[in-house]
Amino acid sequence: MNPRDNKNSVESLAKRLLDGDPLAAARSISLIEGETEAARSLLEAVHGHGHSAYRIGITGPPGAGKSTLVNGLAGALRAQGRTVGILAIDPTSPFSGGALLGDRVRM
Repeated sequence: MNPRDNKNSVESLAKRLLDGDPLAAARSISLIEGETEAARSLLEAVHGHGHSAYRIGITGPPGAGKSTLVNGLAGALRAQGRTVGILAIDPTSPFSGGALLGDRVRM
């Protein structure tokens, strides 16, 4: 990420992320996974803006109903007018120790 390119600057990305832009969220996740200086700057820029956010972890063996539970929780929260973000992570990934699962778009 070239900080001089305003469209892709950390500040611009942070603003778009905080404004709820899904493309900015995807770009931010990719950037943060790279563990670069730009990623640290982005995290600093958005730190403190999620003070009302809850984080819930769901874990269990394959076929236990985790996705069904998450879908139900997300649906109930959305019915209340709340915003929901879902990160499906495989902590057993031998490469990163926490790989994002891209096949969970149905949630």
